[in-house]
Amino acid sequence: MGKWRTRSKLMVVVWLLAGAVLAAGPGLAEGCTENRVELRGPWGQAQFSVEIADSPEERAKGLMFRKSMPRSAGMLFRYESPQPASFWMKNTLIPLDMLFADETGRVRHIHAGAVPHDTTPIPGGAGILLVLEINGGLAKLMRISEGSELRTPLLDQGKALWPCSP
Repeated sequence: MGKWRTRSKLMVVVWLLAGAVLAAGPGLAEGCTENRVELRGPWGQAQFSVEIADSPEERAKGLMFRKSMPRSAGMLFRYESPQPASFWMKNTLIPLDMLFADETGRVRHIHAGAVPHDTTPIPGGAGILLVLEINGGLAKLMRISEGSELRTPLLDQGKALWPCSP
């Protein structure tokens, strides 16, 4: 029985890593689109299909009341200008990782494993323009780190560390 449990746990790890490989690697799309965010860093590359929350109403609602989110999906929050950003998990049903990025697309802070329904403020720091929410645990699993670069056409391409066009 112990051997079966070890094998089952190993299969879960293999499944999780296979999903990470599918979402990362050199085969990333060449063009930028608003509904896709790409990330790169010393850990590799990844991409997520995203919904955009760029109005006060959309940012206030975020991912509230969602029961699940596809593994390679997320929500990208965009502010009009860089500012202090703080989130909470009220009415959010799924655990999330939050990646806070500045106007260049550099990830300045990662809050891993935000707890569903928790109303404790989650500060992302000052000078934040974008916040990418992904499924909880993915940042650690994929080894996404602070300092990583985020690519999206929603950034001023003249300021972007990783612009959409070469």
